[in-house]
Amino acid sequence: MVNSEATNGSDLTRLTAHEAQEFLTSGKVSSVELTEAVLARVDELEPQIHSYINVTREEALAAARTADEARSDGKDKGPLAGIPVMVKDNLSTEGVPTTAGSKILLGYTPPYDAHVVSQLRSGGAVIIGKGNLDEFAMGSSTEYSAFGATRNPWDTDRVPGGSSGGPAAGVAASECFISLGSDTGGSIRQPAALCGIVGMKPTYGLVSRYGLIAFGSSLDQIGPFSRDVRDTADTLSVISGHDRRDSTSINAPGQDFASVLTGDITGMRLGIPCEYLVDGMEPGVTAAFEKSLETLEAMGATVEEVSLPLTDQALAVYYIIAPSEASANLARFDGFKYGNAVNDVPTAWDVMDQTREKGFGSEVKRRILIGAYALSAGYYDAYYKKAQQVRTLIIREFAQTFEKFDALVTPTSPTVAFMAGERMDDPVAMYLSDVCTIPVNIAGLPAISVPGGMSEGLPVGLQFIGPQMGDGTVLKVAHAYEQATEWHRFKPTL
Repeated sequence: MVNSEATNGSDLTRLTAHEAQEFLTSGKVSSVELTEAVLARVDELEPQIHSYINVTREEALAAARTADEARSDGKDKGPLAGIPVMVKDNLSTEGVPTTAGSKILLGYTPPYDAHVVSQLRSGGAVIIGKGNLDEFAMGSSTEYSAFGATRNPWDTDRVPGGSSGGPAAGVAASECFISLGSDTGGSIRQPAALCGIVGMKPTYGLVSRYGLIAFGSSLDQIGPFSRDVRDTADTLSVISGHDRRDSTSINAPGQDFASVLTGDITGMRLGIPCEYLVDGMEPGVTAAFEKSLETLEAMGATVEEVSLPLTDQALAVYYIIAPSEASANLARFDGFKYGNAVNDVPTAWDVMDQTREKGFGSEVKRRILIGAYALSAGYYDAYYKKAQQVRTLIIREFAQTFEKFDALVTPTSPTVAFMAGERMDDPVAMYLSDVCTIPVNIAGLPAISVPGGMSEGLPVGLQFIGPQMGDGTVLKVAHAYEQATEWHRFKPTL
């Protein structure tokens, strides 16, 4: 149901994308008016939030005019036509600078679009700009960006989560309707939880990674943020599908994911992994999670505890595999091919050394060193090979669990949004922010975080995990839970 009172700019920006689409279809507003309202919101809030690295104002208005012309000509391009969206700044955008949050890519403008960006453009979406992130997507708070930290719209003294903090904060603050992020170990779901919105990591390979600046190639996946599950389903329908340019892309036909949102989960079997209720989980998060389980049971689902013993090994496995892949992927940034470079030095080796020294931030350097060590002679078998063997066991454990359950339910984050600066000097504490999300990436599974309660005035996330290619299942359960509760209606008062 569209809010009939949403006629001025500030109200327009608070609509969901599908509500805004109804306004566009009925002729109540144009895409240009919608885009202008969002840009005004960005101008108002960016000094507080800093969710964008780059706002592409003129390009957005041009795209909005094109969307309006297509609509007037009767050319229906789908659910995102004319809708303002943000994309994380590690997704290549033709003609628009792409930094991955790093000084080393200053001055780099891609000559091509990422596959998902092409899909958005083909669907008539209006790209407003590029979202802030932890440098090269390495972080859980968006404080490691070379271009300044993003703040949480619920409390600007707190972090929005990471690494996709800019896209998450942008949706929560109504600075866009939908955004795209990347998720290597929780970088969509954790900030979605901390910002009180919906964030989904699809099955590995369902969405092409072509044009994504790689962090951990066997773990990375692109997915949407939105203010409700319907918008996430619509966006996934637009960006998913086979792409021959990505060798890991699943060769399967596109799907209409919104068609599975029935609101009925009667008889579904939901597993509760006891290992995800970790030490250090805040009491408010635990209370909200337990209340959510009661709600799911009342909706007709069967809720049963299950054990996933290898969960305890997942964090260690991730922090060997991900840095190892990062150390290989980031070797391409040498000061010669593209981006920023230090040239006033005597030799080519000095150019490479100084470019990396001045271009990479501390967290990126830390992970490169960890990865290079794990891959080095004498340690490869002890660390990287062993981690891959345990990864296989984790995948097998999940597969066996899904023989009994349709989906798993866990907290998304063990805490609500923490204070800015609180964990900057403690990398291990920062890494523990993703303890509930990392196993999903290791196994390549789909998972979604939805608003699941409040604790001390801050949002709590609820995570649904599905089997391989069970994206429709997690969307169905998440949507039904969302419709049975009011948490997704809670908004920050900016």
